[in-house]
Amino acid sequence: MSRLKLSIRHTTHYAFAEPVVHALQRLRLTPKATQGQRIIDWEMTFDNAHAELEYDDQHFNHVTLIGITPGAREVMVTCRGTVETEDNAGVIGRHSGHLPLWSFLRQTPLTRPGARLRALLRELPAVSPDAPLDFLHALSGLIRERIVYETGRTHAATTAEEAVVHGYGVCQDHAHIFISAARASGIAARYVSGYLMMDDRIEQEATHAWAEAHVPELGWVGFDISNGISPDPRYVRVATGSDYRDAAPITGISVGASAEVLTVGVAVEAHPAAQQQDQSTQ
Repeated sequence: MSRLKLSIRHTTHYAFAEPVVHALQRLRLTPKATQGQRIIDWEMTFDNAHAELEYDDQHFNHVTLIGITPGAREVMVTCRGTVETEDNAGVIGRHSGHLPLWSFLRQTPLTRPGARLRALLRELPAVSPDAPLDFLHALSGLIRERIVYETGRTHAATTAEEAVVHGYGVCQDHAHIFISAARASGIAARYVSGYLMMDDRIEQEATHAWAEAHVPELGWVGFDISNGISPDPRYVRVATGSDYRDAAPITGISVGASAEVLTVGVAVEAHPAAQQQDQSTQ
C-alpha cells in the first residue's frame, strides 16, 4: 500500500439545555496540505451557525471561527472531503512554520514531566547522537507497554505525568507522554491531531492523535504510540501544536448555554478505485 484516496465525513452535534446567548467556536478541522498528503476537496457546513473568519495560526493550522446563532438549542458542524495520501514511513520532512524549531523543546502544562515520568524515561538508554530514531522507537514501545489504552478514564486536561501515574490513557495521553520524554531528552517534539482509517470499519470512534519528533537529516517523523507504528497512508494530518490545546479540533466559549452535550461522528473510508489501482501496482 503506497497511496490511498480517503473519503472523510466528520459531524459534531451540540445540544444545549438552554438557548445560546452568545457563542464562538474555533475549528481546526481542515486537513493540512503537506508532504505525503494532498487535499482534493474539503467543505464545512453549519446548522445554526455561520463562519465569522478564517486564518492560518502559528502552526500553519487552518482555523475557522464560527458564531452560533443566538437562541439556538443545538448546532451541527459537518465536514466532508477527499484527501490523497502516500506512504513516506511517517517522514514529514523539514521544519516549516512561524515558530522556530527550538520552541518545540519547551514543556507545556500538559507535557511537563514529574517524578514518575522521569523515572520511566530512565529505563531507556540515553539518546545516541548517531541513532536518535532507535531511542524514539524504544520510547514509543515503552509507553505503549506501560500505559494501557483505556477510554473514558482520562480527559482533555489530563497531563502526561498524571497518565503515567495512573498507568492508563488514550492516544492523546500517549502522545503527551512521548512529547514530554522526547523534549526532556533534548529532542523537539509536537502533537498531531487528525484522522485514521481503521481497517475493520468505516465508522471511527473519534479523531485520532499521535506525535512527531524532529530527527536530524530526516526532519519531522511521526510516531503513533497507541498503535505502535509510524503513520502510513491511512493517516490524515489535520492540526499540529505544542500539545493538545494547540491542535484541538474544536474549542470555544458560550454564554447562556449550560449542560452542553457533544456528539461526534467520524467516518473514513478508501475510494474503491484507489484501492484497486493500489492493488494493481503491487
